[in-house]
This record gives sequence, structure tokens and C-alpha cells, in this order.
Amino acid sequence: MFDEDDSGTIDRDELRKLLEQIEPSVTEDDIKEAMDAMYKEGDPDQITFDEFAEWYFHSLIYEHQKKLAEEELADVWYENLIPPRGDGCGAWIKYIILLPIVATLTFTIPDVSRPGCGKWCYFSFVTSIVWIGVYSFLMVEWTEVIGNTLGIPSVVMGLTFLAAGTSVPDLLSSVIVARKGQGDMAVSSSIGSNIFDILVGLPVPWIIYSAAKRNAVIIGAENIWISIFVLLAMLVMIVIVIHCQGWRLTKMTGLIMFFFYIIFLVQAIVLELPFVTCISER
Repeated sequence: MFDEDDSGTIDRDELRKLLEQIEPSVTEDDIKEAMDAMYKEGDPDQITFDEFAEWYFHSLIYEHQKKLAEEELADVWYENLIPPRGDGCGAWIKYIILLPIVATLTFTIPDVSRPGCGKWCYFSFVTSIVWIGVYSFLMVEWTEVIGNTLGIPSVVMGLTFLAAGTSVPDLLSSVIVARKGQGDMAVSSSIGSNIFDILVGLPVPWIIYSAAKRNAVIIGAENIWISIFVLLAMLVMIVIVIHCQGWRLTKMTGLIMFFFYIIFLVQAIVLELPFVTCISER
């Protein structure tokens, strides 16, 4: 802090250092003028924090810094579209792959952090939800095409690629809160997101489809019930393992849970064997 002597006030030297960080070209006359403008009562060589704050928010320095910040934010909207420079082939490959997504989001979703754009917050929220739906639809369609081409059943694609892809945000959020020592929040976030997917993410599309088509949704996987029972059994085993670890998430618990996941994938893939590869007719 700028109160180097912990006096609860700001003296002339401390004010000089503070103003030099805000405006490097400040002079002694500027400091004297600022001290005279800030002073209200008490020692004229000691300025309180309230006096400094009141002066600063009405000063030309504040207006200048505010203008610079607004100009900087005004140019940020296209920053993600600028090609990489001198970062190698990996950066260019990443830029080309992400360019369609970044471009559509940049030109269709207003950046509410920019000055004067706060009124568009609701529009940005709705547009973001729409784009999530569009990208999710494309992801499912492309995954199904790849699965049909390689002869991989849609159940296996859903249990592997789609499940892993949609769970990456949950993984990242759980890692962040776990590093902060919030283990309960990490576990509840993972459990809550999956409960939401099952009790809301599945019924809502089914209701819309059934209302539009006047037909029930047919599940084509005959062995899906086996995977469901195996999953429930593994959940019980995971609870038992955590209980045996004293309700602590240790490295051993993580390895055991990862091992259970591999077993679940193996049995799900084995149940769908043999795969029928898509063969083009000539």
C-alpha cells in the first residue's frame, strides 16, 4: 500500500509515489496543488484516504485514465480475431480451427464489459444460449456421422466422445474449486450437473419431440439397461470407497474411480460388439 509508515494518512512523499504510478509526468507543482486541493482539516501535510478519494474522482487525472480505459476496451472486441505472430505452427492451427467459432461469437454477441454496452446483457445471455444449442446440435450430428462411418454404435459414441466433451467444463470447474480447498463444492458440482442432465436435459427434448411428433421417443439401444445397472452399482461402490477413505478425496480414491470408469466403458463397448462398418455400395 502507499501508506508506507502505517500512519493511516498519506504524506507528501507517499502522494508523490502514488501519483507517479498514475501519471509518470507529475511535477512538484502538481503535488503541491493536489495537497492544497485535498486538504480540509488537520495536518496540511497529512492527507486522509477519504480526502484523496474525493479529490481523485473529481480530478483530470481520473478523467484521463477513464478515457484511456474506455478506448482500450473499445478495441478489445476484435482482439481474438487477430492472427498469431511468431507463435509457430501450433498457434496457427489452433487459430484456424477456432476462427469460425470465435468469429460468429464476436460478431453476434455484444461484449457487455465495454462501456455503454451493459444494456445488451439480456440479449447477450439469450444469444449465448442459442449458440450453445447450435454447437451442441452440430456436435451430436457430426459425432453420429463419424460413428456411422466407422461402424461405432451411437450408444458407444455417446458414452465416450459426447460424454467426455460435455463434461470438460465440469472437470475444469471442479479442479478450480478443489485447488481452493472447496472439496464439497467440487463433488456437489459434478453430481448436480449430472442430475440436471438426467432430470432436465433428457425430459425437455423428449417433451418437445413428443408434443411435435405425437409419438413417444424410442430408445434403440437394447443393452442400455445393463449399462444403467452397472453404473448404479459402481456409484454404490464409489460411495463405499469414499467412506472407507474417511470421506476424504485422496489420490487412491481418484485412481479407483478412474479404474471404475474404464471398466464401465469396456463393458459398454463389449455389449455393442460386433461393430458394423459403413461400406459404400459400388
